[in-house]
This record gives sequence, structure tokens and C-alpha cells, in this order.
Amino acid sequence: MNVLGVLILILLLVAAAGAYVLLTPFGPSTETFVDIPSGTGVRGIAGSLERAGVVRSRYAFEAWHTYQHGTLKAGEYRFDHPATVREIYDRMARGDVYTISVTVPEGYNLFDIATAVQHAGLGTADAFLAAARTNTALISDLSPDARSLEGYLFPETYKFSRHATPEQMQAAMVKRFRREATSLGLTTDVARTVTMASLVEKEVRVDTERPLVAGVFVNRLAKGMPLATDPTVIYAALLDNRWRGTIYRSDLDYDSPYNTYRHSGLPPGPIASPGVAALKAAMHPAETDYLYFVADASGHSVFSADLKEHAEQVQAYRRASGEAPAASAPSMQESRSPKHAVPGTASGRKRQK
Repeated sequence: MNVLGVLILILLLVAAAGAYVLLTPFGPSTETFVDIPSGTGVRGIAGSLERAGVVRSRYAFEAWHTYQHGTLKAGEYRFDHPATVREIYDRMARGDVYTISVTVPEGYNLFDIATAVQHAGLGTADAFLAAARTNTALISDLSPDARSLEGYLFPETYKFSRHATPEQMQAAMVKRFRREATSLGLTTDVARTVTMASLVEKEVRVDTERPLVAGVFVNRLAKGMPLATDPTVIYAALLDNRWRGTIYRSDLDYDSPYNTYRHSGLPPGPIASPGVAALKAAMHPAETDYLYFVADASGHSVFSADLKEHAEQVQAYRRASGEAPAASAPSMQESRSPKHAVPGTASGRKRQK
């Protein structure tokens, strides 16, 4: 074999070896994470991948980068099956980093969000709650007297890295709130608006009825009537670790600033995270003379301007739902509440005497 033949053979062998390294899947068959810090160069990335057993050769990865001239994204990547160098490179060029989703529905309070974070495997609920109570500098310009971040962790589906701290997660949620508030034009009286919106969020689910409910609350506040809304009673019990899953007479009588049966005016802060519709309703409450509302058989609300009309609507609801009509109008205790649904309840929530 002449020299040319030897060279051709060598080149073919090198090409075959290169093709094998580049095109043959390699890597872990079990979950493996590789964290690429921001600013890491391609040599550092290739070395990390090789040490983790994700690529067969760091040099093959560097060679492919030289061919592609792409930009690789920092972050944590998850590998759980063998893949080619090209596949791995393309993932990192796209920034296909590993994240964990946490969904915060409208109406979730801090306790609900903390539980969702814990269920997602992003830390304990207690750690999240503790941070929410000490991290109030995030909203000091919006609510200087805030006791926690309640109400400002905006409803959304978030994606976090496995190593996200409670502070980082809360900062992302508050940032989302600020963006939405700016979009809505919510720039003044933010604390009061968010508190009102949280009550509206918890009281009614039909978006078109939210401004009417906000209007009821505004009217009752103007007349010095207690809001007497059950969600605040529940929240007061949650704050003091007293919530038993249903409202008892002792809960209604409990002396908490959040108990709007005992204390007039708005509670000292939000009781949940309001969504866009509830925020809009709080910013633009309907101008009516309504002071009461009651659920009807279809799950909507019927509004009344006086107690007599309200009592008639309550009786109509009872007849429509097949219940025996009450012998008389709602008692004085019942009449304090703007919403009355079924005997022995307010806001449709079960009560125990």
C-alpha cells in the first residue's frame, strides 16, 4: 500500500471515529443534572458534560460548537436518556433548562401558595410562609404597612429552577403583580384596592358580577355597615391556626382585625391573591344602591337594596333549591352579612353553631 493509500485509510478511520462519537447516542439512562453557571465558556461546558457522563468526549462537543458557532445558554439541564452530541448541543442552544412549574390560581392565599410550592418539591411550606412575612420590602412602596406579601403574589403559572429560594420565587410573583398593575393603571391607593379586590375574588366567581359585589362593599363601607364577609373570618382563623374546615360561632365572635363581623371597615390587608377581573372590579365598582346579594340556584348572585327585598330573594332561593322557606326574614345576625345563601350559612359556607 502506497503512502496515499495509507493517508486515505487514516482519514477514513478518523472520520469513522468522529462520526461514531458525534452521531452515536451516549449518556445516562437515569436522571442526571448538569448546572451551567452564567458566563461559563464552551470548554467549561464541555468538561462538565463529560464529567457527568452526558457526552463521550468533551472534544467532540467542542468540535461541534466550532462547526455550529451557536450561543449556549446557562442554567440547569436534566438528562435521562442517551443522546447524540448534536441533540445535546441543540438543547443547550435553545436554553431548554430544567424547571418546575408552580400554579397559583386566582384566590389562593399565602397558605395555599406555600402548600403548592411544597408539593412541587421546591422547599417547605413553613419556609415559604416565613419568607413571605419578612420579605415585605418587595412591596414597601405599594403597601408600607404590609405584614406579609399576601395579595401581591400574582395568580399565574411560574417556572422555577430546582434551587430557587422562597425569596426568589416571591420576587418573581411580585414582579408579575407589578406588571399587571401597571397594565391596569393601578398606581394609587394600591393597598386598599388590592384588599378590596381580594374580598371580591373570594366572594364571587362570575366576572360580570364582581363590580356589583365591589359596589355592595363600597356602599356598606359608606354607611358604616360591617362588611360581615365569611372569607375574612376564615382568613382570621388561618392566621391563628384555628381553621377547622367550617365556620363555627366562635369564629364569628373571634376578636381578630380580619374579622369583618366584629370590626367595621376593610381588614388590615388582603386575604388572597386577586386576579385581573377582581382588581378591575375594585378599581371600578358598580354604582348602585345595593347592600346585599344572595346566590341563586344557578350559582349566580341576585342583588338587593334593602333587607326586605333581600329576605324575599333568600326565600326565593330556598324555594328554587327545594328547601323549606324560612318562617321569617333573616335574623339580625344574618342581616349583618351582605350575602346570605342557605339556612345557617353565609356566602354558601357551612356553619356550625
